[in-house]
Amino acid sequence: MKISFVELQNFRKLKCCRIDFSDKETIFVGANNSGKTSAMDALILFLKEKSNFRTQDFTLSNWKKIDDIGISWLEQGTDTEVDYKEKEWDKLLPQLDIWLNVEEDEIHYVSHLIPTLDWDGGKLGVRLKLTPENIETLYSDFCEACNRSKEIKGESKLSLWPSHMWEFLEKRLHKHFTIKAYILDPLKISEADSNIPQELPDNSLPLEMANPFMGLVRVDIINAQRGFTDSNDSNTHSVTLSSQLREYYSKHLDPSKEPTKKDINALQAIEDAKNAFDKKLNESFAPSIKELETINYPGFGNPSISLSTKVSTIDGLNHDSAVRFKPDGRSDLTLPERYNGLGYQNLISMVFKLIRFRDSWMQIGKSLSELSAGEKEDIYEPLHLVLIEEPEAHLHAQAQQVFIKKAYDILREHKSLKDGEQFMTQLIVSTHSNHIAHEVAFKSLRYFKRKPGSDKKEISTSIVVNLSETFGKNDATSKFAARYLKTTHCDLFFADAVILVEGSSERMLVPHFIRQHFPLLSTSYISILEIGGSHAHTLEPLISDLGLITLIITDLDSVESKKAVLPELGKGYITGNSTLKKWHPQKEDLEQLINMKEEEKVSKNSQIRVAYQTKIELNLNSDELRSVYPYTFEDSLGFTNWNYFKKNNGNGFINKLNSEFNSGEDISTIAGNLFDYLKDNSRIKAPFALDLLFMEDPKKIKAPEYIQNGLIWLETELKSKE
Repeated sequence: MKISFVELQNFRKLKCCRIDFSDKETIFVGANNSGKTSAMDALILFLKEKSNFRTQDFTLSNWKKIDDIGISWLEQGTDTEVDYKEKEWDKLLPQLDIWLNVEEDEIHYVSHLIPTLDWDGGKLGVRLKLTPENIETLYSDFCEACNRSKEIKGESKLSLWPSHMWEFLEKRLHKHFTIKAYILDPLKISEADSNIPQELPDNSLPLEMANPFMGLVRVDIINAQRGFTDSNDSNTHSVTLSSQLREYYSKHLDPSKEPTKKDINALQAIEDAKNAFDKKLNESFAPSIKELETINYPGFGNPSISLSTKVSTIDGLNHDSAVRFKPDGRSDLTLPERYNGLGYQNLISMVFKLIRFRDSWMQIGKSLSELSAGEKEDIYEPLHLVLIEEPEAHLHAQAQQVFIKKAYDILREHKSLKDGEQFMTQLIVSTHSNHIAHEVAFKSLRYFKRKPGSDKKEISTSIVVNLSETFGKNDATSKFAARYLKTTHCDLFFADAVILVEGSSERMLVPHFIRQHFPLLSTSYISILEIGGSHAHTLEPLISDLGLITLIITDLDSVESKKAVLPELGKGYITGNSTLKKWHPQKEDLEQLINMKEEEKVSKNSQIRVAYQTKIELNLNSDELRSVYPYTFEDSLGFTNWNYFKKNNGNGFINKLNSEFNSGEDISTIAGNLFDYLKDNSRIKAPFALDLLFMEDPKKIKAPEYIQNGLIWLETELKSKE
């Protein structure tokens, strides 16, 4: 049994979305405020902490409609039949559809959820909905509260509670609303449009069970705000490794709970220690007790005093130094846990929680002894759902990678779990870490994609993209894109925008240009990926699915008969750049590309813009402006800053630029010389960028116009998204 997918409606900014679950681990990725945490909170609230719903969990854009229901209730006359607006409520309230995939031999688990007698396995759905427990009571209480405040207020402008439905439910939500469960029809699963959950028939009745997943799904959670800290913390509620060990020991290992033959020796040792200490204690207190005789105690008829200690097996761990670390592996030198790094403590803590979740599910050790005879029947849920929020908190990059690679295996480290399919585990993780995203298969990634409102009045929402479908295509393009991302950091899954650059020089200098001249971009989450013009188009399916604003900084790559040539007009040259030919603007004629208007370099959906070398006019060694068409980023940067390089010398290509600009040659000759130099010395590009950053005043170096125009467009687009 596994959860195939969930469909979530009207929960915060997730107004309507479907989230497919992987068989093992599912990773929620996306930019800040894209809905990852909302999705995790929805699972936690609907499945575990149902009493913690708040009015802020409703989709914000729905509240005007909910307030309108309240207004209509107040306007209804007392002599007319009340319209409770039940259908309107249904369209506005948070709900979660959970679709299980149930095998034939597991039907006995779900007998109470079978929709029809014809159902014999496969998909099975349950809707959990936050809904009024009694709509009539809600109506009467709301109207009574509003009318009372109106009467008290009179002609005063004072604002009294409640002025509208939102205010009323902020205080009374838990009194009037509850979670109800409904059985869904597997035949009505919408495959064509997965973002539209099915509607319930008008005569649908909720299940009588408070929790329809009782005995089916065990849910365990590691929250983002774990409160984990070191033992120096003055917060009495802080979590330490020692406290977690004590909890685990008490539940699973304590030999005093239903002892076995293996526990006898330990218990005997504790008993002997107790007796020896009691004897010593009474001997030590004997003189003091004898002094009581001077006041005639115990006297006649009073009990005598005897001291007896109570030694519990847990007492040995009941202190903050119970956990100690050996800094050099020596047994005679240990340090308390507070002297180990917080990151390592957090890693150990989370792993230990996973172990505890697994052992509690499988009823390892002593915890079974706490259950009554009735509770011991059918206590093994067939599905274990583990939710982890932001495991990267306090963890450095390597620890993040170790954790995500091992987490699922730890949850399955049991003889009944390793090879069998009777009990299944699904791990759900939300993260902002590109290191975690990098370590898992792309088929496990679910990308939360922002969906801006169609106008300023409409609240933005989010949808979820199943990246297994993006990279699931069995073709060379998908394979290359997946392999490329595996060789780089996956930070584009968390970015506000992405810049694809041609080579290492752009990769190093574009961030410099952004820091110096584009303040909004420098404070935004921009992912800069280095991928050549011949390969950038392979990322088109991914960029399209993610919906990221994308600037592609690439080269003209002019060719004649497949041979690189210096760009010129009127020669019939074409571009050899696959991105310009296959992605955007899908043109190869060099003259058309050079003469293209700036607005034509933007895709029709305004998501993509290309930036490549354009004409540069300068008056080098002449009073009149002369035109030049650079071939690549490096010579374009040189011509843009010719005055700077004429005055400043350096190594490599900087020395070449200084020499050419002081040679007295005409611009055409210099362009040809630089073209030949770059073609014969391709390895100087990265050192050139590094040398520039170490120049005396790199701030004076301007980006070529084509890059400036591209960055201006990107900044403008991000402003419009805000």
